Amino acid sequence: MTRFPPAPMSDLTDVPLRFDLGESTGPPLALGDLMTAPVPERLAALDGGYRPSTGDPDLRAAVAAEVGVDPEQVLVTAGGASAMFLTALALPAGSDAVVATPVFPPARTVPAAVGLRVVDVGLSFVDGYRLDLTAMADALRPSTRLVSLASPQNPSGVRFTETEVRDLLALVDERAPDAVLLLDETYRQTVFGDAKIPASMAGLHPRVVTTSSLSKSHGAAGLRVGWFTSTDPELFEAVRRAKFNTVVCGSTIDELLAVEVLRRQEEFLAPRREFLTTALDTLTRWAADHPVDLLRPDGGALASMRLRVADPDRFHAALAQRETRVGRGSWFGESEDVVRIGFGHLPLAEFAEGLNRVADALRVAGG
Repeated sequence: MTRFPPAPMSDLTDVPLRFDLGESTGPPLALGDLMTAPVPERLAALDGGYRPSTGDPDLRAAVAAEVGVDPEQVLVTAGGASAMFLTALALPAGSDAVVATPVFPPARTVPAAVGLRVVDVGLSFVDGYRLDLTAMADALRPSTRLVSLASPQNPSGVRFTETEVRDLLALVDERAPDAVLLLDETYRQTVFGDAKIPASMAGLHPRVVTTSSLSKSHGAAGLRVGWFTSTDPELFEAVRRAKFNTVVCGSTIDELLAVEVLRRQEEFLAPRREFLTTALDTLTRWAADHPVDLLRPDGGALASMRLRVADPDRFHAALAQRETRVGRGSWFGESEDVVRIGFGHLPLAEFAEGLNRVADALRVAGG
């Protein structure tokens, strides 16, 4: 018997379509852009041996400087999903995990697979996916060991404020004194226009752990580099042990290149920010003229959109016939009339054509 349910979201990587508006990444980073001196020389000097289980020291220092903690509080992982897995694995089996939905599917499936009881707290599209503190309070128990949020959220790009997070921490202190609050900050560094990148909440409170990666904002998903942070030494050591006992250490090549990405991150982030701002403006104008309700994101290359159609299944079928895809709401624990639409994966002309095909499918479905 498998530990994991079917994962139709894997079609994003396994079943390519001509106009993929389901993807949640920005433009991919060309590895050739990283190969400026002295990177090739450093790669040539690498040996093939093991490295520390905590990760490359230079990479830990770069992440620490970015998120505002000490390097000793950063654990390098194989992407953000691995950081989430290791956190859940380090917690007592049989305890509760409270997860705000809709959410990136592994945020729910991984805790369940390692023996945690997952308690979903559904946030509402109508309310802009703002944090429902009453519902969160009702879900918390003394047996809760993990409370999980993404900020900005996947699939909507909605960011939670520091005030919301602090209010939630107060509830966790009161109702679940042994729990940690995991904040997935994968999209934190993707902003629009002249907005400043918000500070990480990594050092906000000893209960807070964060996960993130280079996959989304930096366009470097193929490097498989992410990180976990915790200012609690006992929890950090438990997660480090989980990493050592499952994967031992990371890729020396990936981690070396990741240092270069972070060293030059503004060089890479600035053109992506400009591109995504233009793409989001394109999506916003398109949505105003079609039978959809768009929830404008605070960050990321993705947004949630509610379809005003009679038959969502007919919409998705018609869209597939047009070699086009959006992210289905059911992937994230949402209803099928809500979809995730990615606006950063395709060049602008192809994105516009993809939207034309979405419009065609909306007409077929009664929109």
